[in-house]
Parts: sequence; C-alpha cells; structure tokens
Amino acid sequence: MLEKLVAIKNRWKDIENKMNQPEVMGDMKKFIKLNKDYKDLEPIVEGYEQLKKIASDIESAKDVLKNEKDEEFRSMAKEELFDLNERREVLEEKIRLMLIPADPEDAKNAIVEIRAGTGGDEASIFAGDLYRMYTKYFESKGWKIEGVDVTEGTVGGFKEIIFNVSGNNVYGQMKYESGVHRVQRVPKTETQGRVHTSAASVVVLPEAGEFDIELKLADIRKDLYCSSGPGGQSVNTTYSAVRLTHVPTGIVATCQDQKSQIKNYQKAMAVLRTRIYEIEYQKYLDDIGSKRKTMVSTGDRSAKIRTYNYPQGRVTDHRINLTMYNLQPIMDGDIQEIIDKLQLAENAERLKAEIEV
Repeated sequence: MLEKLVAIKNRWKDIENKMNQPEVMGDMKKFIKLNKDYKDLEPIVEGYEQLKKIASDIESAKDVLKNEKDEEFRSMAKEELFDLNERREVLEEKIRLMLIPADPEDAKNAIVEIRAGTGGDEASIFAGDLYRMYTKYFESKGWKIEGVDVTEGTVGGFKEIIFNVSGNNVYGQMKYESGVHRVQRVPKTETQGRVHTSAASVVVLPEAGEFDIELKLADIRKDLYCSSGPGGQSVNTTYSAVRLTHVPTGIVATCQDQKSQIKNYQKAMAVLRTRIYEIEYQKYLDDIGSKRKTMVSTGDRSAKIRTYNYPQGRVTDHRINLTMYNLQPIMDGDIQEIIDKLQLAENAERLKAEIEV
C-alpha cells in the first residue's frame, strides 16, 4: 500500500505543476479535469502524510522502550505506542477505502425522476409521498431543488415529477434511491380496509455538464406549447413550455416549470444532455455489475429495492436485507441511515473485489 501512496503523491504533485502551466490554464476543459483530479487525490495524500507521522512517532516510542530506564517514561511510551498502533489501524482502513476507485459521477448534481407505477391513484399518491420524503431530506442536507416537469395525479400526488438537485456530492448519496419503491397500506379510496400494494419508480441520473457531452443544435428539434397544471393565468395563454427532441436518438426532454421560455429551454437542455449521457453511463454501470455478485447502487430500474409497510410501521431495503421499524421518520426525510448502510455495504464489496484482484 505504501508504494501505491508514494505513486499517488507523485501524481498529485505532477498535477499541481501542470495546473500552473500557461498552456493548461488556457485550456478550460483540461484545467477543470486536472483540478478535479487534484482535489480527488488530496485526501489520500493528507492521509499518507498522517500515516508517515504516526509511523515516525511509533519508532520514537519504540526507541524510548528500548533505551529508557526510567519506568515512568517507559509506562508513558507503552501507552503512547498502544494508542498510535490503534490510530494507524483505523487510518490504514480509511485509506484502503479511499484507494478504491470512486465513481467519477459521485460529486455531480442529480436529476431525479419519480413516476407512479402499478396501483392507479394510490401509486400517484405514493409518488407524491416519495417526493415529500426527498424534499425533506434535501432540506436537511442544505441542497437546492428545482422543478423541471410535472404531471399531477387525479386525486393527489404525481403521475410523474422531474427535478434537479444541486449541492455537495448529491449523486453519490442519491444514486442508491434508483429502482422500484413499493408501498403496502390501506388506500384512502378503499372502503373495506384492505391493504393494497402499489409502486413508484425512482430514477436518479448524474447531471451531465457541457464538458461531458457536446450537443449539436442542428440535431435538436424545439417545440413550444402552453404549460398545464398550476402556475396562474399565464399557464394556458403563453407558449412557454419547451419540448426538445434529439433527432438522432429520439430522446425527448420537456420543461414547463418556469413562466420564462428561456429558463424552460435551459432546464430542458440540461435534462436532454443528461439522458443522452446516460446511455454511456449505463454501459459503465453494466460493466461494474457484471464484475460483482451483488450491486448495491444498481442501474436496473426495474429492480424492487424497498418496501414501505404502513400497517407494521416497517421499511425494508431488499438489497442489504435491512429492516427498520421507524417508517414515519423515514417518510419525513430521515433516510440518511439507510443511505449510510447501503454505502457501507457497497464499500465493503468494492474492497473485497480489490483484494481478490
């Protein structure tokens, strides 16, 4: 591991030198990539420096035990040596996890799509409940949410809702939410008190930047239409809603969230760019999935990942066989513990895969 850390530090210093070169500073795309690589390696370099300091202190403590005759000094050195060895073990484990290649998309913002599945009106209501759960979670993280497109359910909730989430490491946290979410409860429309099962699908995509994919405007067809749903008098009278179609792939993105046609166009373009980028990203997910026995952050949108059982107050995540009996706090946005456990399971799996290689 030490050889790997030395190589990483050399690479980090090399990047630092390159970033100060005029030709690199003049190439924004290259500079942004190098800057990202530099920041990604920095925590590992800092960990390596700490590890070297601890190793030096361990040698000093051993030297005291070897040469010192005073029992009080020897006793202090023994305590320090015990503490230093414990700190080294913890730090080495932390560095091992950092050495596992991270998903390059983790630091990105995300585009989240929630759609009602099987269950009719109850599925739309549940999609609305999931949206509320996520917005509460985003508030606790200090993340910003912006609507893109929405189709409301006939009795509440949403048939479909798409929104952007921006903040620190959004995709790295939210990617675990992709898949089918299932709810078991008595619907408001049920007169005989029977428990029904409904579902909603959640898709979380890393937001593609301008440098991730280049779109030719000649390949995009732009259609304007009147918005539908809430928004005041201008909704049905102004052609502010935007539909963009990428002709070569047939991929469509719409936005009617803003009264401004320009803002809707910009948001629709971001979604279109992300959906086209997703084609390549899916190949990356499939490649990882083929190398692992289980895939915590699955790219399979049809996979049933979680069940919310209201009669029992239970939430079960099927990927890691996690069951929690605190459904209401979870529906109020307290999902960090679930995400942490999923992240821990994935890290353990990745670490095992690295060791086997």
